[in-house]
Amino acid sequence: MISKLPRWIWAGAWALAFIAGMINVVGLLGFEHQAVTHLTGTTSLLAAALASLDASAALHLLAVIGSFVVGTVLSGFIVQDSTLQLGRRYGIALLLESAFLFGAVPLLWHQQPLGVYLASAACGLQNAMVSTYSGTVIRTTHLSGMFTDLGIFLGHALRGLPVDQRRLRMCFLIIFAFLCGGIAGTLAFHRLGYSALAIPGSLTALTSLAYGFYGLRQRRSRS
Repeated sequence: MISKLPRWIWAGAWALAFIAGMINVVGLLGFEHQAVTHLTGTTSLLAAALASLDASAALHLLAVIGSFVVGTVLSGFIVQDSTLQLGRRYGIALLLESAFLFGAVPLLWHQQPLGVYLASAACGLQNAMVSTYSGTVIRTTHLSGMFTDLGIFLGHALRGLPVDQRRLRMCFLIIFAFLCGGIAGTLAFHRLGYSALAIPGSLTALTSLAYGFYGLRQRRSRS
C-alpha cells in the first residue's frame, strides 16, 4: 500500500468520472432512456426481454452490451495493460473515445440506435483503460464499487479497524465527479439536446492532450 497517489491519477480520475456522468445522463434522458456507462441494469433488461420473448428489445440490448465489450477490447489492444502507468498509450484511447462521442451526436439526433452503441463503446473503452494503480482499484464509469467500499470503510470504522484513507478519498472524488457530471449533463441536454455529448467529447480530447503534455514534461525532467 502507498500513502500517496500521483497528481495525474487524481486529476484523471476526476475528469473521466465527470465525463462518464455527463454521458450516462444524456443516455438516460434521450429517446432510448438507456444507461450506457455500466451493464448491470442493461443485463437485467435483457433478461426481462428474453423472458418476454421480445426479440427486438433483446437484440438492441445485446448490441448495447456488445458495444461496451468492443470498447474494452479496443482499450486492451491499444493500452496493452490493466495497470495504470505513466507512458502508456492512454492518449490514443482517449482520442478514440472522443471520436466515438462526436460520432454519436448526429446519429442520436436522427434517433439511430447506432448512436447509443457508439456511446456505450466509448464508456467501455474508458472503463477498461482505467483499472488499477498500486492496488487501488479505479473505476470511473459506475459507482457501485465506490459506494460498496464506503460502506465497508464505515463498518471498519465502527469496529475500530484501520481505514484506507487514500481509497476513501478516491471513492469520494469519483462519486462527486460523476454526480457533478450528471448535473452538468442534464443542464446541457435541456439546452443543447444530443449535442451535449460534444462537451464530454471535447473534454476527453483535452484530457488526452493534457496527459500527453504531462507525460512529455515528466520524461524531459528525468532526462
